Amino acid sequence: MNRFRWTIVAIVVVVIAAVGAYFGLNGGKTTSTNDSGKKSVAIITDTGGIDDHSFNQSAWEGLQKYGKEEGLSKGNNGYNYFQSNDESDYKPNINSAIQAKFKTIFGIGYALEPAVKQAAKQNPKTNFGIIDDTIPNIKNVVSITFHTEQSSYLAGVAAAKASKTQKIGFVGGVKGDIIDTFQAGYVAGAKSVNKNIQINVQYANSYSDAAQGKTIASAMYADGDDVIFTAAGGTGNGVFAQAKALNQKQAADKKVWVIGVDRDQKSDGNYTDKNGNKSNFTLASAVKEVGQAVIDISKKAQAGKFPGGKTVSFGFKEHGVYLAKDSMSSSVWSAVQAAKKKVESGSIKVPIHPKSYASVQ
Repeated sequence: MNRFRWTIVAIVVVVIAAVGAYFGLNGGKTTSTNDSGKKSVAIITDTGGIDDHSFNQSAWEGLQKYGKEEGLSKGNNGYNYFQSNDESDYKPNINSAIQAKFKTIFGIGYALEPAVKQAAKQNPKTNFGIIDDTIPNIKNVVSITFHTEQSSYLAGVAAAKASKTQKIGFVGGVKGDIIDTFQAGYVAGAKSVNKNIQINVQYANSYSDAAQGKTIASAMYADGDDVIFTAAGGTGNGVFAQAKALNQKQAADKKVWVIGVDRDQKSDGNYTDKNGNKSNFTLASAVKEVGQAVIDISKKAQAGKFPGGKTVSFGFKEHGVYLAKDSMSSSVWSAVQAAKKKVESGSIKVPIHPKSYASVQ
């Protein structure tokens, strides 16, 4: 009996020593799995998807960069995305992310606002972020907005300066407050260069219909518009496709242009003209740093400084929006830089809503 008791005591001592050694080696932490859980982040895309060459892709690229910097793996307890093929996927995707115990979840786009708001109320211990909309007075939600009217104003300056026909186009996704800023800024910027410039404004009523984008662009280019600014998510891929199809059939000096959006889309404008010369038709890109916003907020969350209940805005000052130079000539770029200084100084007040959705003569 005594021998049995001493055996039990010995086993207990060994277990206690092992546990003590484990915690000593791990600095008092539990497991790396729990640490990773605190850093875990997911994004819920809108219908454009992570390969939309626009803001969903920007968000995903930012999240991948965050994951790499933090030593996380793709998947549960690390970082991941949930693809929404249509609006009915928003709630199920958010619920899947919650069930997978992601600590911070971003809704990419204003269309997810109702679903994010409902989920945040029901899950107060999970951090939520909404891109391009505001959800006030909920402590576990941060609202992230961008001054896209600023970069769009510069896009308008670039288009007007580069256009040979003084007829330019704008292709929007869906009418509303967010795309208003793109259209209003673009029109104001172009008109600051030439008050008589003609601006053809068309909406696709979709962020994922590339075929519709191609059809609209075809009509615009045929009508003499030689620069098109697309603010339509994945629909804009069709604008690029049409520009490429036209430019491949003509010499580089006859090219038509596209101004990209959300990401730097210069690589999307690469092509070979009819003479076999390599060229590029992306005049510029009105970049919105959605990916960087995802990184910034995710890092604040893991540091215990999640800005819940607040609206965080990114503009020129915060390096959240800018116009990428891409294929602009030196004279066009100089005009853009001069305009940027005026916007930054406040001497130019850029509108956030257009006077109308009709084409501007």
